[in-house]
Amino acid sequence: MKKKILFIDSTEEILPEMLTKAGFECIFELNTPEKELIKLIPDFTGIIIRSRIQLNSDILSTAKELKFIGRVGAGMESIDLDYANKNNIACFNSPEGNRDAVGEHAVGMLLCLFNNICKANSEIKKGEWNREKNRGIEIKGKTIGIIGFGNMGSSFAKKISGFDTKIIAYDKYKTGFGNSYVDEVNIATLLEKTEILSLHVPLTTETNYMVDDTFIKKFNKQITIINTSRGKVVKTSDLVKNIKLGKVLGACLDVLEYENISFEKINTNDVENFDFLKNSDRVILSPHIAGWTFESKTKLAKVLAEKIIFYSKNKKII
Repeated sequence: MKKKILFIDSTEEILPEMLTKAGFECIFELNTPEKELIKLIPDFTGIIIRSRIQLNSDILSTAKELKFIGRVGAGMESIDLDYANKNNIACFNSPEGNRDAVGEHAVGMLLCLFNNICKANSEIKKGEWNREKNRGIEIKGKTIGIIGFGNMGSSFAKKISGFDTKIIAYDKYKTGFGNSYVDEVNIATLLEKTEILSLHVPLTTETNYMVDDTFIKKFNKQITIINTSRGKVVKTSDLVKNIKLGKVLGACLDVLEYENISFEKINTNDVENFDFLKNSDRVILSPHIAGWTFESKTKLAKVLAEKIIFYSKNKKII
């Protein structure tokens, strides 16, 4: 009998195609309510998700046959990893699939902010032609500090390195990654030298609201912040406060703390701070699309399929 994989979220067709070819039976329950999914999960060897539901311990405890979970994307906060590890459920993601997209997007947002591209575009379309008001700032010569040097952080570093910048990076859980264009530093050095801060960390209890008023005030210089990781890594009210004070010169935010679990909507009662972000010329916003390219859609699925197939063959699941 073929082992079954439950698809809770949609994905590129190449993922189920590769898994089917490898010997799995793929079952799709893309719109099934969570309560109904809980009844189905005990029959499956694997689950494929994005962000539609939280696979918490209550749900996973019903999955007696479950051997693996595949997350199409990078972040793993929708899975109870502690429970999975304790119960020998392998968890896979595919950050290799959208790291180039995220790196490019972060560079693009920074260029838009520094060169007033969005502002100037809007003005011209309203019939205004303002040159001096839109004089830009060069990236060259700035010190860029990166927190988190995994797939996304390293991709951004490689792409921004062509701008003749000084790039420094800190990763609490990784060492020995310095190379010809990135200097590995401790957090004290990063806080001292950074002028442009780019965040590339997962959302955990440790990083939730990591960038708050206390943290921002530790930087020796005025900074520009880029966040393409998760919205709740940055405390919005404290970011707005420091933009108003001039400590933060500008922000590029692909993610916001107001996003719901699926990242498809934003829900906020924080009208004052959100309105500031929307109306400020010193803030560039995009709707969680840094890793959202046509190319990454395919690569995310392909990378995940390859990981699952390799694991399953080694564990003799298929």
